[in-house]
Amino acid sequence: MNKRVLIADDEKNMRWVLGQSLQAEGYEVVEARDGKEVLSAIAEQVPDLMVLDHKMPAPDGMEVLRRIRAKGQSFPIIMLTAHGNVQTAVEAMKAGASEYLTKPFDLEELKLSIEKALRMSALAAEVSRLREELDKDYDVEGIVAQDPGMLGVLETVHKVAPTAATTIIYGESGTGKELVARALHMLSPRAAKPFVSVSAGALPETLLESELFGYEKGAFTGATAAKPGRFEMANGGTLFLDEVGDITPAVQVKLLRVLQERRFERLGGTRSIEVDVRVVAATNQDLQQLIADGAFREDLFYRLNVVPITLPPLRQRVSDIPLLVAHFLEKFEASRKTITSEAMELMVDYKWPGNIRELENTIERITILAHSDVIGVEDLPAEVRIGIRTREVGARCFVLPEGGVDLEEVELDLVKQALDRAGGTAPKAAKLLGLTAKTLQARMERFGL
Repeated sequence: MNKRVLIADDEKNMRWVLGQSLQAEGYEVVEARDGKEVLSAIAEQVPDLMVLDHKMPAPDGMEVLRRIRAKGQSFPIIMLTAHGNVQTAVEAMKAGASEYLTKPFDLEELKLSIEKALRMSALAAEVSRLREELDKDYDVEGIVAQDPGMLGVLETVHKVAPTAATTIIYGESGTGKELVARALHMLSPRAAKPFVSVSAGALPETLLESELFGYEKGAFTGATAAKPGRFEMANGGTLFLDEVGDITPAVQVKLLRVLQERRFERLGGTRSIEVDVRVVAATNQDLQQLIADGAFREDLFYRLNVVPITLPPLRQRVSDIPLLVAHFLEKFEASRKTITSEAMELMVDYKWPGNIRELENTIERITILAHSDVIGVEDLPAEVRIGIRTREVGARCFVLPEGGVDLEEVELDLVKQALDRAGGTAPKAAKLLGLTAKTLQARMERFGL
C-alpha cells in the first residue's frame, strides 16, 4: 500500500510543489494549510509521515508537534522552516521531530529524508512488535504432544508453514486451533510481519465486514474517521480467521474476492486496496454439511480448503494429558506441586468436552484452591471426580454403589456425554438421552451449559 504523507504548510505553492513531487514517487498526499487543519486531518486518519512547516497560523508547527507527541502518536515528522537557527532546531528535535530542514531546501534531500524516516519508523514498529511477541506466553516449540495423531499434525505444520498456501484448521472448541495458526505464522517467512486474529462468530455481519475490510469516513452513522480493516493490518503477514463457518453469505462473497484477487475496497470507499496476506482459517463445524444446507459457498470452501489440518480432540490424545498437566503447572508457577496417581488417572479418563482449554482452566483453578502441594482426588472438580462413580455404576446396569451417588452430578455427566457424542448438537443429544429437545434445554440451562 502507498504510504500516506501529510504536507502541512501555509504556502499554497509549497504544498503544490511538494504534493506533485511526492505523488510522482508513489506517495498518497494529504494537504493542510494551518494547525487546525493538521489536527483535523490526523484525527480523521493518522499519516505514515508528516512534513510540517514551523511557522503556520495558530496553532503553529511547534505547538502541533507537541500536541501530537503528547497524545502518544509516534509517526515521523520532518520540520521545515524559513527561520532556522540552532536553538529552533534543538527545540524541534527535543519535541519529537524526526528531522529538521531549513527553507530553501533541496527537493531530493527532502525525498531522501522521507525515505530514511519511514524506514526508521518501520524498524521501530517491528522491534516493538517482536518485543510484544517475546513477552507473550507462546513458543512454537512449546506445543505439547507425544500422541502420534498430534505429532502428525505438527509434521504437516512444518511442511506447510514455509509456503503461502491458504490453510484451514478443523477441530472442536478448545483444541488449540489458534496456537497451530500461530505456529504456521512463526515458522513461515512472514514471521517478522503481523499476525492478526479475528473471530467471525463473535461479530454480527455488519461489524465483521467493517472489521475485515475497514471503512471510510461517513460510510455509516458513527464513522467519524476512516479505519483500516484486519486485512490491511495483516499486510505482509498472516490473518487468522476463526469460526469461518459462522460467516454470512454476504461477507462470504467479499472474502472469496479477496482470496481470488488479493484486493478489496473499504466500506463506503471506491479505491481498490491490494494486500499480501496469508489466510489461515479455522472452524469447529462441518463445512461440507453447511454447503449441503446452503449456508456456505462451495467455491469459498475450495479456496479455503487448500491445505486442511484436523486437530484431534483431547479425548483422542490421552497420552498427552500428563504432559499437558505438567506444562500448565509450570505455566501457573506451580511446578512444585505433585499429583497423586489416582487423581491423574481420573484426569486421563475424563472426556474433557472443553478440550485443552478446559484442562488449562482446571489446572489453574486447582493451583489456586488446592490445600497442599499434593493434588489429590478431592482437589479435582466434581465433573472429573464423577469418573469414579461412573466406573462403579457401569455403562448400562446402574447399580447403586455403597457410598451412594450425587444424582445431580450423575445427570450432569450424562448430559455432557450425550452432547459430546452428538458433537454439541442439542437435538441429537436429546435423542440419545430419550428426552425432548425442550427438556434437555431446560437441564442445560440449570447446569449452566
